[in-house]
Amino acid sequence: MNTSTYLKHHFLIAMPHMVDPRFAQTLIYLVEHNQDGAMGLVVNRPNGLNLADILEQLRPDEPPTTLSQSLPIFSGGPVQVDRGFVLHPAEARFQATLALGSLGMTTSQDVLFAIADGLDPQRHLIALGYAGWEPGQLDAELVDNVWLSCPAQPEILFDLPHDQRLDAAAASLGVDLSRLSSQVGHA
Repeated sequence: MNTSTYLKHHFLIAMPHMVDPRFAQTLIYLVEHNQDGAMGLVVNRPNGLNLADILEQLRPDEPPTTLSQSLPIFSGGPVQVDRGFVLHPAEARFQATLALGSLGMTTSQDVLFAIADGLDPQRHLIALGYAGWEPGQLDAELVDNVWLSCPAQPEILFDLPHDQRLDAAAASLGVDLSRLSSQVGHA
């Protein structure tokens, strides 16, 4: 696969016939996609925890802020579910921030403390775990029409409620997922 067909900084939209319950009805932001495989974060599936739950482990002596109690944590994927990832605009920099063009991804705790304290980044998505693909695996899934893809849009990621993100990404392609069949077949 040549470099121009890699989908780094794209959304993956699960097709209605996705049978894997870990990925059914998910929207994934692709952090990386190259000859070595792919890595992404599910961005529309809250896991039931909030930032206060995480901070209770990281700084137990400080009472949780009201803000941190209202910020959901997302299930980023089934790999390393105890590891945290924060997507945010690229301008914000922390101890362990990876530049992803217009976005950054931070894995250090300092970003969580800044968010909880109401500092930058104001726009963010906090996830535990990630989705990963071996070399060629995602490419094969794309050929099998398991996923649709479109360029990632920060407005969908940060400004829409989680339950509207999947349909909004599909709509950016002119696709209404509710009108697609959940049956798989080949003509």
